[in-house]
Amino acid sequence: MTPASQDTTRHRPKRIALRRLGRLALIGGAVAGVAALASCGRPSLSDEKLSDKALNLEEYFVGQTVAYGQFTDRFGTVRRRFVVDITGEWDGRDLTLTEDFRYADGSTEQRIWTLTKTGPDSWEGTADGVQGKARGEERGDTFNWAYTIDLPVPGGDTMRVSFDDWMWLLEDGRLLNKAYMSRFGVTLGEVTIFFEKKDD
Repeated sequence: MTPASQDTTRHRPKRIALRRLGRLALIGGAVAGVAALASCGRPSLSDEKLSDKALNLEEYFVGQTVAYGQFTDRFGTVRRRFVVDITGEWDGRDLTLTEDFRYADGSTEQRIWTLTKTGPDSWEGTADGVQGKARGEERGDTFNWAYTIDLPVPGGDTMRVSFDDWMWLLEDGRLLNKAYMSRFGVTLGEVTIFFEKKDD
């Protein structure tokens, strides 16, 4: 073996190790980038309020409300559209919401929420499929609601997902809702809902 070939052989493990480190750095950077994208661009309760309205769930949802919504996946494609008829009852402590969903494909679903007011602006809630308790906070015209749920999907199965759910009180009794849906920390898409009160 010549001295030149000995030198090449001696440095080859270092070059291989450096290439491996470079690949690991690229993979780590890509993962960090995905995590950063998944976590940015969300509302915050500390955001500047655009009105002096106060959203109180026990006032807004008592009686009959109708909602129109759709699910958009993370690529921007609308995957599901629905209408929800909601009946709300308030007993001074618990707000019961009976939600009857009608999907564009003809399927139906009912979900019944029991929301308990735990403080002047804080709530806890339960419903079929919810893991543990949902927790939320009102602040001005905004409400933030977070929970994990086994969500029914077409075919009779369920999928465990987490929701970061935001509501804003608008004009004339209208309420805008945007919920960010994720699984294992990866954003799957967004649910956008528009609520309005039914005439008594």
